[in-house]
Amino acid sequence: MAVTLSGNVAKRNVLVVNAGSSSLKLGVLGPDDTVLAARHVERWDADTGPLRDFLAAAPAVDAVGHRVVHGGAATSALLIDDHVRADLERLTSLAPLHQPRALAGIDAVGEVLPGVRQVACFDTAFHATMPPHATTYALPSQWRQKWDLRRYGFHGLSHAYASRRAVELAGAPDARVVSCHLGAGASLAAIHKGRSVDTTMGFTPLAGLVMATRSGDVDPGLLVWLLRAGLSLDELEDGLEHHSGLAGLSGTGDMRDVRRAAEAGDERAMLALRVYVHRLCQAIAAMAASLGGIDVLVFTGGVGEHDAELRTEVGARLAFLGAMDVFVVEAREDLEIAGRTRAVLDFEECS
Repeated sequence: MAVTLSGNVAKRNVLVVNAGSSSLKLGVLGPDDTVLAARHVERWDADTGPLRDFLAAAPAVDAVGHRVVHGGAATSALLIDDHVRADLERLTSLAPLHQPRALAGIDAVGEVLPGVRQVACFDTAFHATMPPHATTYALPSQWRQKWDLRRYGFHGLSHAYASRRAVELAGAPDARVVSCHLGAGASLAAIHKGRSVDTTMGFTPLAGLVMATRSGDVDPGLLVWLLRAGLSLDELEDGLEHHSGLAGLSGTGDMRDVRRAAEAGDERAMLALRVYVHRLCQAIAAMAASLGGIDVLVFTGGVGEHDAELRTEVGARLAFLGAMDVFVVEAREDLEIAGRTRAVLDFEECS
């Protein structure tokens, strides 16, 4: 395993680490963003073995970029040190499925590559450009001030890449874009001139659209009622995070299985699809309203990229919004992370 530590980072290889709620994606991207090596570990137990095995056969790396779901108030990627890591750990309660996994990835790399600088690239940072009226909850001011309650937004790395690529394909730099990241987690973003204007997720990644196992938006009064009815906080959190969404409606969180079951006449699956599409179209129209119109609609993520029937139905239902370009863009968070990692370290070297 070779490691190089000097020279202009923009000209060298970046190891991209994307630790999901259960999986680990690794990739080494060269200076021209060519993928030199890649591995997807389906079940990762936070041990260093898969990382060591991958790096043993991969090209030398000069820097490491991590996808981190929650960056709090950070507006850009940050070079990781003890202080930054401690700040990220304090945000764990806001993204309990993902934040501990990102921290485990950071720690694993620190053990295996102790001399290589690491950069945290935040999903929340892209949405730091949202205006106050889009981020502010109508809650008591003392609550908002004490706990910094606000809408953060997520999937920013994916939305940034997909929207930029869609604008390139449309040849319209001033286009008003609604980006649809549809996967196990799902969110929309309203984007104009590369800046996030609005999004569907909020204080946590639980808000917004119906997802694989997450509920999306739910009447807060209903949640209070469930607690008063005897549900514990742990039961409520587990149900909303792991047993809701498509899984709660149909018995499975995999859209492919839901669609197959619906085609076979399963009533629960048919309802799940109707709910999913209803909420999705409703939210796209809301994002268009935040932009004052829509010029480009882009789909990305596993469901967004591969479910043509879904895209066709959404397009038909949104015809009232007028003409728009529709694109499918492969999710490439790795490119976004590599680029931001190089930018941070080049800045550090020039400072």
